[in-house]
Amino acid sequence: MVSVSGATSLLLGLLATVTAAGGHAAVIGHPRLGVLAATEMGAHLRRLAFVPDPGPDPVEVAAVLLDGMDLVVLGLDGISVPPSRARAVVARARSKQSTLVVTGGHWGGAEVRLDAQVRGYDGVGGDAAGGRGRLCSVRLAVRAQGRSFQPRTACLDVRSTHGGVEWVPEVVTLTPDALAPDALTPDALTQDAVAR
Repeated sequence: MVSVSGATSLLLGLLATVTAAGGHAAVIGHPRLGVLAATEMGAHLRRLAFVPDPGPDPVEVAAVLLDGMDLVVLGLDGISVPPSRARAVVARARSKQSTLVVTGGHWGGAEVRLDAQVRGYDGVGGDAAGGRGRLCSVRLAVRAQGRSFQPRTACLDVRSTHGGVEWVPEVVTLTPDALAPDALTPDALTQDAVAR
């Protein structure tokens, strides 16, 4: 089970990756999700099911959809899922070889937590950061933390291409000063990359 927070670009990218590879995905409880943005990232709408209003029990809807989907995105809209129920749904996801992604609420025991924060914008025809012109790319810092690995942060650009979107990891160039042992921690590298 994966918990995702922050910028929705990351969530849309997951949906695009799964459906473009031939998998099926469901989105529960995200009535304002940018379907056009997902399509521009490569998502195949024929392979996406949307349940914008799942009713009083979105967790039950997710549990049912895990039976036939490769990826199920569950928007909790601020609710907290009891640990016993969370374990049962995660066990079902494992048995069906499906991935459950949870957003917007508390779900204890997530194996991986991803948080995407916007670090900047680039554009043409004005001041994209100030709200004028055409947005061409968004810089994200994505922090991943999990039970089986140390927290890591990576910076990347989500760029507009001809009829689509591409994800470009930021290349970190190390200077001689950056090769000192204390400068090679993930946080130090991220801070250096974000500062540029």
